Amino acid sequence: MIVITGATGALNGATADHLLERVPASELVVAVRDPDRAARFAERGVEVRRADYADPSSLPAAFAGADQLLLVSSSDPFADAVELHRTALEAAVGAGVGRVLYTSHQGAHVDSPFFPGRDHARTEELLAASGLPWTSLRNGFYAHSLDWLAGPWRETGVITVPGDGPVSWTAREDAAEAAAGVLLGDGAYEGPVTITATEAPTFAEVAEVASDLAGRRISFERVDPEAWVAQQLGAGRPEGMVRFTLGMYEAAAGGYFAGTDPLLRDLLGREPRTVRDALADGSVHP
Repeated sequence: MIVITGATGALNGATADHLLERVPASELVVAVRDPDRAARFAERGVEVRRADYADPSSLPAAFAGADQLLLVSSSDPFADAVELHRTALEAAVGAGVGRVLYTSHQGAHVDSPFFPGRDHARTEELLAASGLPWTSLRNGFYAHSLDWLAGPWRETGVITVPGDGPVSWTAREDAAEAAAGVLLGDGAYEGPVTITATEAPTFAEVAEVASDLAGRRISFERVDPEAWVAQQLGAGRPEGMVRFTLGMYEAAAGGYFAGTDPLLRDLLGREPRTVRDALADGSVHP
C-alpha cells in the first residue's frame, strides 16, 4: 500500500492521480490535514485519512500499513519545517513504514542562501539517520515560479532580478508524474535522486525566450540586491517574504540550481516541459 501525504496540494495530488492510472484505488491512501478537501479521492474509492505533521497524534493511524510513504515537505516558509519533518519521520518509524520518499529540492544544501534548501538538506540527514529505506526526490525549481520570480515583464518589457544564474526550471506536473514512476519502481531509487528539466537557463536567457514568444524585445537587468529589496518593500511587500525571495536569486547565482539530469526524461518517456512551455502557459502577449 502507498500512503501519500499532501494530496490536496498540486504536487502530491497530481502524483496520486498518476498512480490511480496504474494501480487500483485500494492500493492507495491519501493522508491530508483536511479530509473534506480530499473528497475527489474518496469518490474514486481511495481511503482518506487525517494527517497533520503539527499534530503527532494523527500520524500513527495515518501511516499504518504503508509499504511506501510519500512525505510532502512543509509549504509554510515561516514554520519550523525540519521539526515538522522530524515528527513525521518518527511516526513513520513507529508505524513500521517500509520505505519513505520525500519531496526535496535540487538545491538541498546546508549552506544554501535559499533557506528551504537548508531545511531540505537537514531533512535528508534525518532520513539517512532514520534506519528506514528512503528516497529524496530532489526536484528542480518549479517552472511556474517564473510567473513571479521573473517579475511583470509582460507589462514592463524588462526582466529585473537581483541575482542571476542557471536554473533547471522544472514543470511541477512533470515532477509529480516522475514521483509516481519512482513509487512504482520496486525500490530502484535509493537516497537522493535529481529530477530536473534537461536545460538550466539563466534569467538573461529566459529574457531571450520571452522576447521570441512575445514578438518584441524583452530586456534583462540585474540590479543591486539591496536596491531591489528597497523597491519591493516600497511596493508594500512584507520584508520576510522579500528576503525569502532574495535567497532564491542568490542561490541561483551561486549555482545551487544549475545541474540537470536525464532521470526525469527517462521516467516520463518523453522530453520534459521547457522554460518556453512555462512562459507560453503564462499567457505571453506582445
